Amino acid sequence: MNTKTFQVSAAQSVITTDVLVLGGGPAGTWAALSAAKQGARVILADKGYCGTSGATAPSNTGAWYLPKGAERDAEIERRLSRSSGLADRRWLQRVIEQAQIGLDDLGDNGYPFPFDEQGNPYRANLRGPDYMRFMRQRAGAAGVSILDHHPALELLWADGTIAGAAGIYPRTGNRWEVRAGAVVLATGGCAFLSHALGCDGNTGDGYLMAAEAGVRLSGMEFSSQYGLSPAHTSVTKGLTFTFASFYLEDGSPLPETGEDRAVRIARQLLAGEKVYALMNRGNPIEHEWLRQGQPNCFLPFERIGLDPFQQPFPVTLRSEGTVRGVGGLEIINNDCATKVPGLYAAGDAASRENLTGAVSGGGSPNASWAIASGTWSGRAAALFAASLGDKAGTRLVRGLGQAGLRPRKQPLEDELISEAISAVQAEALPLDVNFFRSGARIALSRQRLDAVWADISDYLVGEGRNALRAREAAAMAATARWIWASADARKESRGMHRRTDFTKTDVQQTRRIFTSGIDDVVVVAAENQLQEVA
Repeated sequence: MNTKTFQVSAAQSVITTDVLVLGGGPAGTWAALSAAKQGARVILADKGYCGTSGATAPSNTGAWYLPKGAERDAEIERRLSRSSGLADRRWLQRVIEQAQIGLDDLGDNGYPFPFDEQGNPYRANLRGPDYMRFMRQRAGAAGVSILDHHPALELLWADGTIAGAAGIYPRTGNRWEVRAGAVVLATGGCAFLSHALGCDGNTGDGYLMAAEAGVRLSGMEFSSQYGLSPAHTSVTKGLTFTFASFYLEDGSPLPETGEDRAVRIARQLLAGEKVYALMNRGNPIEHEWLRQGQPNCFLPFERIGLDPFQQPFPVTLRSEGTVRGVGGLEIINNDCATKVPGLYAAGDAASRENLTGAVSGGGSPNASWAIASGTWSGRAAALFAASLGDKAGTRLVRGLGQAGLRPRKQPLEDELISEAISAVQAEALPLDVNFFRSGARIALSRQRLDAVWADISDYLVGEGRNALRAREAAAMAATARWIWASADARKESRGMHRRTDFTKTDVQQTRRIFTSGIDDVVVVAAENQLQEVA
């Protein structure tokens, strides 16, 4: 099946469409497909290659496939009980229902689900490479035009609404512009170039673009998610570690303290101790199944000649930021609309507090959210674009991008990009900064990031291929500032937000924290506590 793809040449720098989807992961492809089903003309622009880029493509992931009944009700109650009071029952019900519809739609259209022992399709698991290849093919068959390797740099504005986006083709340095009646941001979260598997394209680009348009973010303090991986590789897939036991360097077991495994490992690593894993659980049949089902997890071991079922290996924790964290853009209704007309958010670009509260949604929640939010946002974007009629393509537009794109003072380029990225990573990645937090360290991070932001706003710009790197540096800096502003405001420990100076959960703080603003970051706590407290 051929997918309709094209590149924007210098002579074809402006294109008009009904719906523009930014991002080619699961949320983006579902949004594009959903909009196309409404009869809209759809363009999907991906920073990488749609079907292989993003955190899902190299992974296997579970998904919620729960028919109505006791099993679904039990999962909702379990999620509510783990959410520290911040999840919403109605949203859980909606997402689970839409995810099942989407998974059935996949199966009905030929997606090769595995079969269980009774010979029935097992629709609660998606093999990332197959899934994303299939979604790309479906989008193309539905008439979606795909722009591969076309990262967006800014949103376009006209008549009080979002009117498209502009970006760059890094291979040539040519700029492109798509004018659209509505835009869906499915650009993923931000992992600060931590090298966690599949996450280095996730640099918070959509957060910055939306914030420049006036959108708030929510739940950004819940960003200290770290994935467990072998120390010599970036593979943070967790399934293999369910077969592992953990040991200290002297061979003694990792101490049982009643805390989560990641917390116990983090304490050892911060104390300067090594932690080792050995996949000694399960039987040889299960081990062979694991090798076949998760081949990219074992390739790094094969390269160094290590058998993880027989030999222990050191492990580490890699930041996954908001990709498998929680925070993201605020959505204001069931259609995943932002407060800015014509702009929608899906997948990791949007906050997932309604689903998981203060804990990670990695796995089934995030995969199901991508299906549901993509479907809803794409459909709503198509209807919004249709309401504009013919004027969508004739409006006078202007770009909203500033930091990293249009510096306020004398432009500087190459050296400042790398310096800015390194400075942001120093305040976002280290365990002793972000896994466990304190008021004093938060204040220091905020001070340092404000200084980085001033330099980025005043001087940072990139020409040609460096235009993307400069904008990524700005997006990561902005994301880090929102994270630490939210963390400063939540003076308690809740879920993955672990403060050493406020170690208890305060029931009075069972509420959302919103952040907004570019140069001046504004923090607002929701006026009322959430009523849905499990």
